[in-house]
Amino acid sequence: MRNETNKEKRFRMIKAVLDRRQPDLTVMMDNVHKSHNLAAILRTCDAVGIPTIHAVAYHDQVGVRRAAASGSHKWVDLAIHKQIEAAYVILRERGHRILVAHPGPDGQDFRSVDYTQPTAVVVGAEMDGLSVKAVTLADGCIFIPTYGMVDSLNVSVATAVILFEAHRQRQDAGMYDQPQLDSDTRQSLLFEYTYPTAVARCKKLGIPYPKLDDDGEVIPMPDHPLGIL
Repeated sequence: MRNETNKEKRFRMIKAVLDRRQPDLTVMMDNVHKSHNLAAILRTCDAVGIPTIHAVAYHDQVGVRRAAASGSHKWVDLAIHKQIEAAYVILRERGHRILVAHPGPDGQDFRSVDYTQPTAVVVGAEMDGLSVKAVTLADGCIFIPTYGMVDSLNVSVATAVILFEAHRQRQDAGMYDQPQLDSDTRQSLLFEYTYPTAVARCKKLGIPYPKLDDDGEVIPMPDHPLGIL
């Protein structure tokens, strides 16, 4: 039996990762501007299968510390928004229920929420917290019970706690056992993850990505400039 090449192993891993992605679960960061927190959240999102997250940046440029992210920024898309209202509109158009991680009088214990439904979890920076609009325009509040002198967690830790509860529920429901991405998105991401250096050239030339076979090789097409690879 022929041994797999490193390229074939990597392509098999990429396919397995994409088949476990959860496009209807996401995180919205409301002015989380510290790069180490952003990097840690990206890393957690990749670990639980979230393909795209969102950030609202009011003041500073959002940046990722590459070392802290451990390469996760390559696998999780980060959409930047200028206003929370516009970001919420986009999330709702995609069918997400919006829950803010905020200790309010009407809040729910985060473990009592059904995360198998399309959900966006909104988190804020430790110092500033969530904006008033982020809270008032949301569909509900969730909180993590704490019993120490400090009544809150670091934002990246809180995000991880919530997301792994979502992961547990979705795993129990079998949502990681069947692909959730639509076929077109899956094909596009397969090419982007497998041939990242060719992506920019395809976009620059305004041409579609070539299709890949089951081993990750480009399927020849008569009119496609395969020389870009």
